[in-house]
Amino acid sequence: MLKKLTLEDLKRSKDKQQASDSSDILEGLYDLIIPPGTPSYIIYDLVEEFDLEPLERKINVNIVECEEREVIVLRGKLETVQEAEKYLHQELNAYVNSD
Repeated sequence: MLKKLTLEDLKRSKDKQQASDSSDILEGLYDLIIPPGTPSYIIYDLVEEFDLEPLERKINVNIVECEEREVIVLRGKLETVQEAEKYLHQELNAYVNSD
């Protein structure tokens, strides 16, 4: 017995295709998660200097309780994200140790 094709089958097929297409687009890109409370001037510097794409992502944050929060991430190629991470650590250390 043949199965009839329904509208839901077409939607699921399209969703699967879109999911596979989006994974191809993201291949080779990495996210640098910006810690909550990071001064905005550091984030602006990272975006401008390293040409990273700022995005928001929901992730689980375990501070007192585990809760899902939106955080800023900067997306780019691996080498660029690694350089930006070093810069982020340097700037945060300078910010924390300043008078």
